[in-house]
Amino acid sequence: MSNIEEFPLPARKLSEYDALVAAAPSVLDAIPGAVYLCDHDGWLVRYNREAAALWGRTPALEEKRERFCGSHALFLPDGTPLAHEVCPMATAVFTGKETRNAEVVIERPEGSRFVALVNIRPLKDHEGRIQGAINCFQDISVHKAIEEEVRRKNADLEDFFENSAIGLHIVGGDGIIQRANKAELALLGYTGEEYVGRHIAEFHADAPVIGDILHKLACGEKLDRYPARLCAKDGSIKHVLITSNSRFEDGEFINTRCFTTDVTDLYEAERARRDSEERLAATYEAATIGIAEADSAGHLLRVNDALCQMLGRSREELLSMTFFDYTQDGDREEDAALYARQILGEIDSYALRKRASKPDGTTVYLDIHSSSVRNEAGGFRYGVRVIQDVTAAKQMEDQIRASEQHMRDLLEALPAAVYTTDAAGRITFYNKAAVEMSGRTPQAGDMWCVTWRLFNPDGTPLPHDECPMAVALKEDRPVRGAEAIAERPDGSRIPVTPYPTPLHDADGNLVGAINMLVDITERKQAESRQKTLIDELNHRVKNTLATVQSLAGQTARHAGDLDDFQQRFEGRLLALARAHDLLTKRHWDDAPLEALAREVLTPLAGGAAKRISIDGPLVGLNPRAALSLTMALSELATNAVKYGALSSEAGSLSVAWRLLDETEAKPRLIFEWRERGGPPVRPPNRRGFGTRLMERCIERDLGGELDLAFEPAGVSCRISIPVGQVKA
Repeated sequence: MSNIEEFPLPARKLSEYDALVAAAPSVLDAIPGAVYLCDHDGWLVRYNREAAALWGRTPALEEKRERFCGSHALFLPDGTPLAHEVCPMATAVFTGKETRNAEVVIERPEGSRFVALVNIRPLKDHEGRIQGAINCFQDISVHKAIEEEVRRKNADLEDFFENSAIGLHIVGGDGIIQRANKAELALLGYTGEEYVGRHIAEFHADAPVIGDILHKLACGEKLDRYPARLCAKDGSIKHVLITSNSRFEDGEFINTRCFTTDVTDLYEAERARRDSEERLAATYEAATIGIAEADSAGHLLRVNDALCQMLGRSREELLSMTFFDYTQDGDREEDAALYARQILGEIDSYALRKRASKPDGTTVYLDIHSSSVRNEAGGFRYGVRVIQDVTAAKQMEDQIRASEQHMRDLLEALPAAVYTTDAAGRITFYNKAAVEMSGRTPQAGDMWCVTWRLFNPDGTPLPHDECPMAVALKEDRPVRGAEAIAERPDGSRIPVTPYPTPLHDADGNLVGAINMLVDITERKQAESRQKTLIDELNHRVKNTLATVQSLAGQTARHAGDLDDFQQRFEGRLLALARAHDLLTKRHWDDAPLEALAREVLTPLAGGAAKRISIDGPLVGLNPRAALSLTMALSELATNAVKYGALSSEAGSLSVAWRLLDETEAKPRLIFEWRERGGPPVRPPNRRGFGTRLMERCIERDLGGELDLAFEPAGVSCRISIPVGQVKA
């Protein structure tokens, strides 16, 4: 048998919890407010329709029951999430603590929220055990909104009072200051403790004024911008305007609310304006520049002494004129047009330089600065014209301009590239030679140099901001002895020597620099040729010494006696010397074959030179080929003079050459030697040194072919050499 059956039903009195659980649903719905009931474990067991409406949902009471609350979500008033397990209902069923007029935020499933006022009471049985708890809650969102609006308005009123831009204070009917805002305290420099609680008369500089103010307010009069003077803490006097009215209750003067507008700056400005006008009047007449006032038609309304002296006219005369009357014809139209625009308000002011005529006919140059004085509506009242005589300055400018033009013409005429920069390195001028040398026209904003690119003499890049011009400007010193290579946009390069020199004004301040770029291409080429020549000379000297040594040894070996050695050796040395002379005259660049043949044959042939015919196209020989052919021709000529065609009066010699197949891949130079009319020729019994010398010069040194024939009619020799071995 259960415990319930142990007690007779009539003897058992229901607890509050049991009564609420047993009550019909209509009982809870009749309660004017949202109500729900939880058991001792927090499970939701009953709720009314208003609770479901506020929750926005109808929680299940059988399966999938919910605990503590039927709301979708709970939050504290500050927006912090509140878990159901720690909400006031959970506290009530677990601890027995009731909740009175607590505020929570309930969120519905669709996301809307409202503020609920919660009252929770634990429900106990007859032995005091907690059976559950009941929660009565209601939507107080409207009430909270009203509270917030009241709070905000109070805050706005408080903020208006405390942070108003002008001073505000409240004075009681007894004259004691009851309250003052920040602007009021800041105006006078007092703290709230020093100001509030004292009589307002203590802070007024004029006792009659504060007396009148208090009297008017006590009588209910309103004050509108009443002028007064207040004493600041630092001893200064503040000029203020007081706007105030009084508050009465049952006919009794309670207090007054006063707005204090600080007009000290305005008062000082007005006083300063009056002083300024007085000083301006004095300055107007004492000024050394001309000052005039004119109406909309240009009639002069006021002029000072300086303008009278400037124009050579009396004050009375000028006041009867317009400023157009003394303006020369060429400048009158511009001045009139600008003045008309100024009157219409299209421009506030303008400046121009114009010419004016004195009564004696002389011309003065005037710098005009014209401005307007307008009324409050913006309408034109009169024009103020400040006038300065710049005749002397204009003459000086003309002289300077002429001097500058002369200097520009001079710089343009220079054959060297010249340009200038300002103190920052920006290019300000360049001449035509600079454009031609750099291969480009410098652009606005170019820095340091007119060139496209720069390189050091060793070929490494030279940044423009590290070039000699940049060094001269940055270190404020001339740069000398430097060299650079300028590259044009087309890729060609020019070696240059720069001469950057800083420029200074009369006070010694750096204002820019001038640079001259000298093209040293020819000098570099000359240096290169000189180096090549020296290197070639060293090489040739060594070769020549070796050749002389060989000539001496071979000549001595084949000479019959000392006289024979001397004669042969001397002839060969002379031939070698003639070739060297010819090459030296040509700077060892090249030697024409025709000149070489005549240089060798004419001295050896003597009187027989007229019987020598030389013919062939223009061929320039390199130094090596010239020396080798000289030695070969010398041997042939020596033999012809001693034994061949040039040894008799009837003999003749023909020397000719031609270029064979010059258009082919391996063209050759063909050289032919033919003797005729001399003594009968017999082939030698042995090959002498001369033959071997020619073979070495032609075949070994030049890679050619030597064909020497001792025919009865005369000696003939055919030499064939690759053109690449002989041409310069």
